[in-house]
Amino acid sequence: MQQYSIREISDMFHLPVSTIRYYEESGILTNIGRTASGQRIFTEGHVSRLRTICCFKHTGMTITQLKLFFSYESEEFEHLNDILALLQERKKSVAEQIKQLQGDYAHVLRKLHYYKDIKKSLLGSQPLPQWKDYQYKVYSSDE
Repeated sequence: MQQYSIREISDMFHLPVSTIRYYEESGILTNIGRTASGQRIFTEGHVSRLRTICCFKHTGMTITQLKLFFSYESEEFEHLNDILALLQERKKSVAEQIKQLQGDYAHVLRKLHYYKDIKKSLLGSQPLPQWKDYQYKVYSSDE
């Protein structure tokens, strides 16, 4: 069975060691073994759990919600509806985040085109662009 040190897990997930310890203290990363000298020993099961934690954290799930999810998951047949409700809420939240990011990305593209055109105008003999001509334009890329 593959085993990992806390440093290896930290490097694998690009997480500070303190965050991994916090996940353990908060009860969302459980059953961590120890060496005779007290160093933590992580297994593939911990790697799998951390993948889930990181994924859900990136979607905005709180530690409290993670605790709830993992408590439901430990008795999944009894809490199937609870799990589905929690994941449906997460799905809705992620969809809203994506929509917001798409709008923000579109605005960044408009600004990028606008300022590139200002630069072109300053280098050439074209008139300076006006923001009103860009603020509702749709660009498919920044080029």
